[in-house]
Amino acid sequence: MAENLTKKDLANALAETFSIKKKDAADYVNFVFDQIKDVLVKDGVADMSGFGKFSIQERAARQGINPATKEKIEIAASKSPKFKASKALKDALNPEK
Repeated sequence: MAENLTKKDLANALAETFSIKKKDAADYVNFVFDQIKDVLVKDGVADMSGFGKFSIQERAARQGINPATKEKIEIAASKSPKFKASKALKDALNPEK
């Protein structure tokens, strides 16, 4: 079964590994995620060498169909986060046999 990792888990591991207070570790984890979010909000790219690249994907406005009424509706343009895994991460997930 797959394991889930939360921000709290990251903070606890950071606190244990570096012998720091859990609250400080939680602040550090939140700081990292806030920095990534802030750069994405400014349409920037967060490139984490060896892990992957976070960027923004823009979706154009388009016409859709309401499945309940079959009525045509306008779907507004939007932005969504995009993640592209690095080669190192892909290789770690797919080790050679």
